Amino acid sequence: MATTRRKFLHTLGASGSFLLAGLPAFAEHEKVQQLLSSVKVSANDKVRIALIGSGIIGHYDTETALKVPGVELVAVCDLYQGRLDRAREKWGKDIFVTRRYQEILSRKDIDAILVCTCDHWHDHITIAALKAGKHVYCEKPMVHHAEEGLAVVAAQKASGKVLQVGSQSASSVLFLEAQKYFKQGIIGDISYAEAYNDRNSANGAWQYTIPSDASTKTIDWETFLGDAPKTAFDPVRFFRWRNYKAYGTGVAGDLFVHNFTGLHTVTSSLGPDSIYAAGALNYWKDGRDAYDIVTGIMRYPKTKEHSGFQFFTRVNLADGAGGGAGNRFVGTEGVIEVQSNRIRIKHFKRAVAPGIGGYDSMESFPKAMQESLLAEYNKKYSEEDKKAKMGDEIIFDAPKGYDSRLDHMINFFEAIRTGKPILEDASFGLRAAGPAVLCNTSVERNEAVHWDPVAMKEKKTAKA
Repeated sequence: MATTRRKFLHTLGASGSFLLAGLPAFAEHEKVQQLLSSVKVSANDKVRIALIGSGIIGHYDTETALKVPGVELVAVCDLYQGRLDRAREKWGKDIFVTRRYQEILSRKDIDAILVCTCDHWHDHITIAALKAGKHVYCEKPMVHHAEEGLAVVAAQKASGKVLQVGSQSASSVLFLEAQKYFKQGIIGDISYAEAYNDRNSANGAWQYTIPSDASTKTIDWETFLGDAPKTAFDPVRFFRWRNYKAYGTGVAGDLFVHNFTGLHTVTSSLGPDSIYAAGALNYWKDGRDAYDIVTGIMRYPKTKEHSGFQFFTRVNLADGAGGGAGNRFVGTEGVIEVQSNRIRIKHFKRAVAPGIGGYDSMESFPKAMQESLLAEYNKKYSEEDKKAKMGDEIIFDAPKGYDSRLDHMINFFEAIRTGKPILEDASFGLRAAGPAVLCNTSVERNEAVHWDPVAMKEKKTAKA
């Protein structure tokens, strides 16, 4: 049967169903996500937030948070004075600004914190904010090193506060829609998954602008260093911190973590048990020490949620082919592809009867044997049994202008207001960040790293 093509456009509040040509009907769609909060906000529901780390992502996250009804920005913390000045220009001269995040946490009029600092400060500030009774939206990766994660998980549990990790794939209508198809078994048992995110632009290599007034007078360098090795003031390290292992996690922690988040959202997996990666600095030889290309392969064990499978992932910051990103979930009976704002699904049911003829050993048998085998085959199987049943190609498009970051923020604030479960809590965040940053560890050790996805920690193995 020829494969036909069916396209489904998602609109707000829309639902639909799909049938597979020659196959049983799958479950009807439920409403997925909304671009507007479903909570009616009163004056008593106002959530007052503060931003810690007013760089690129800090601005993105704050602007997105302020689109959610009833959210108000109260304070901003950054270690560069120019960013504090800009915060008042942009968000109002009356907001409180400071270089000391402790002053933010001590304020009783702040309900939630956006942690958008460099990676090596994520766990410290998140734990301190939870202990201070604040809800936290912590940018990805949740931790700089995998072993820091369990302390964050414990702090969230002890605080009773909401912690959302900022990898928006967990709230994306695309990955949640793919999750429903996956759970319905549309591609059979998963055997392989891949995700890549390649870039070829200068900004993709994190060559950020450095202000002309950068100095020890305008920047709190000692606080920036934190638990990193002590070194002389260097504005390049401050403004381009993603390029240095002491403060960032490179492409693995910054971008692999999105790939893990999407994979774990779709499959409900807790993570891999074996991680191997290769990395290099092939192009951006400008003093940085974080790799500009990393390729990883993971082994995911079988669980009650999915069969065992392999996961391949890659990021290249100097892609001469034009860049691009995508995700594929390959099963025994089909494939789900997530790319840009579209899902494409191709699927089928295998024939009941085994193949006979074609590229087969029967042709090498004596003619009488061939005729005997063919007669037995035709007696045992019907013509219907011999056919693979092809399903419609399914295409799902997110709404025009869809913003998964906004959905992620909506989930965060509705969890604060209503107590609904968070989609990317500390445990989820660690199960994405741990394997991601351990890819760097694998590169450095030149060996596979073993991870316990349930206990969320590296498994130490004795060397032969």
